[in-house]
Amino acid sequence: MVRSFHRAPPHTARYGKYSGGDPLAPPVPVQQALEAIGADVMAGTSADRALREYLRRGSRDRVGLDDLVRRVRERRAQLVSRHRLDGTLLQVQRLLEHAVLEERKQLANDVRMDDDARAFAEMRLENLPASTAAAVNELADYDWRSRTARADYDKIRELLGRELLDQRFAGMKQALENATDADRQAIRDMLDDLNALLEKRRLGEDTQDDFDEFMRTHGAQFPENPQNLDELLDTLAERSAAAQRMLNSMTPEQRDEILGLAAQAFGSPDLMQSLSRLDDNLRSLRPGEDWTGSASFSGGDPMGLGEATGVMQDLSDLDSLAEQLGQSYPGARMDDIDVDALARLVGDDAAVSARALRDLEQELRDTGMLQRASDGALRLTPRAMRQLGRALMRDVATRQSGRMGRRETRQAGAAGDRTGSTREWAYGDTEPWDIPRTVSNAVLRTVADGGDASHGVRLDTRDVEVVETEQRTTAAVALLVDTSFSMAMDGRWVPMKRTALALHHLISTRFRGDSLQLIAFSRYAEVVDVEQLTAKDAVWDKGTNLHHALLLAERHFRKHPAAQPVLLIVTDGEPTAHLEPNGEVYFSYPPDPYTIAVTVRELDTVHRMGAQTTFFRLGEDPGLARFIDALAFRAEGRVVAPELDDLGRAVVDSYLGSRPGRTGRPEDLGEMLRGRSWWW
Repeated sequence: MVRSFHRAPPHTARYGKYSGGDPLAPPVPVQQALEAIGADVMAGTSADRALREYLRRGSRDRVGLDDLVRRVRERRAQLVSRHRLDGTLLQVQRLLEHAVLEERKQLANDVRMDDDARAFAEMRLENLPASTAAAVNELADYDWRSRTARADYDKIRELLGRELLDQRFAGMKQALENATDADRQAIRDMLDDLNALLEKRRLGEDTQDDFDEFMRTHGAQFPENPQNLDELLDTLAERSAAAQRMLNSMTPEQRDEILGLAAQAFGSPDLMQSLSRLDDNLRSLRPGEDWTGSASFSGGDPMGLGEATGVMQDLSDLDSLAEQLGQSYPGARMDDIDVDALARLVGDDAAVSARALRDLEQELRDTGMLQRASDGALRLTPRAMRQLGRALMRDVATRQSGRMGRRETRQAGAAGDRTGSTREWAYGDTEPWDIPRTVSNAVLRTVADGGDASHGVRLDTRDVEVVETEQRTTAAVALLVDTSFSMAMDGRWVPMKRTALALHHLISTRFRGDSLQLIAFSRYAEVVDVEQLTAKDAVWDKGTNLHHALLLAERHFRKHPAAQPVLLIVTDGEPTAHLEPNGEVYFSYPPDPYTIAVTVRELDTVHRMGAQTTFFRLGEDPGLARFIDALAFRAEGRVVAPELDDLGRAVVDSYLGSRPGRTGRPEDLGEMLRGRSWWW
């Protein structure tokens, strides 16, 4: 039996310029972005628009899309203000002037020349047209006596041929420098075969085999290495359209001169005829390219035809980049941005910034912060809400002063949960002993008193430490937030939402045994979840229906009879509406006495249920202050009139202090936040 062994192909690696940005750059700032987006959403902006606005403006540490657009526009302005389009014309003019000067010298110094022939030649040179193109064409059949002059004239023909080809095929000007007749013939053959292939495409008769055969013959002329005719067409049409826009950008006189000179490219009109045929084919096959555009150049740096065509392509790419970075068209995505073009035209740092913004958008989606709803709108997910709540709670902790936030009950007794702390035993304590700490204390005391602890120790009451426990209680919390239009008009809309989100996060993560209900009230009252409240828009709707909100709060308290009711009311106005028995809303301003009466009646009902009530009065209206004070006195509650920036801290403090059994050592909210990571 013969075995055959096949050697595995060798491992190959390709090396190139690193384009992934700074590997030591800080991670994508998802939390920072989420907080900014959340703030806009709470202000009434859609999540879609909030995301776009954040990407547009950037942050303190990161460049936004607006700044990148500005840099793109500056680069475009730089190109048009630096360059001009008559570079080829100026070169031809200089060569022609030098050729004519050298020829006149030769005519004057050639003693062997017939006088009549000399006079005729001088007359032709003297009467050349003022137009450069016309003069070059006039001298097409001139018999040059000076070898230097003839060489200059041949350079004109060579330059025109290379420039015209460079207009359609980037890099051809350099490739054909010092070209031979065979090189020029190869170009003519390529153009003939290319036009034949494109004309077959126009008739729908081309095949992949036709393209493959063309590339086998002329592939060296196309460094882009297209894989099919469509790829080749895209490249050629883009360049040809840029060449046409460059001609459109010239003055009529410059354009006429260039078209007039084209007939002398490589000393024959054949090249221009082939290129015109190519342009017609490309225009027919790619009508969507910009064939009619132009640009206004005002600089002093002259460009040749090929270079100017390249600049026109750059201007087109810059315009496309500005549109991509603007993200203002339907269906725009960060993935649309051509990062490679941005790096080439504006700089690597701009590409790194764009890539970071693109990664940020993707990270927000991949980590579940943003999600498309069934209606196609982008929404903040519950996970995003938790993250926002965490950030808001940190802000609350920063603002909380003193040790006012009491929430947990610590009572002597074995019942309850261990806190992880110990303390010295006191008379009446029944908590379990912490044996390791107690024995350790005895050892240390014995040694300190000069005794020997190696043979045992005798315990003393001073050594005993007990495990600290806490008896947790539950609360039913109703947060009533005024969502009437005045809240939005007076700048209280976002602080109200931030407060609700912070309290929701605190209860749902730290005090899961408590039950929170968010109730929004304006003309009607409604129970809302935190996502609905965060995304709620301000609507012009008359009425502040605290009566309806209290009815819903009462229903919530009745669902949790074993829990301590905690009523928190955030408002900036007196009740101006109430709910009729038939479900309709009655509105009156100034407030109707009956509206006040039914509102007070429901407040009394909630008070009889044992609710701990706190009013958060927003605004400085003396009449509102007197009314809220009266309600609080009746409900044995209290009134807090916080600054808007301090509303969240005030509500959280009130919740922590309203929980029953709050005797014992106070606990600072800042310490809670600095402890174990309860928000994760």
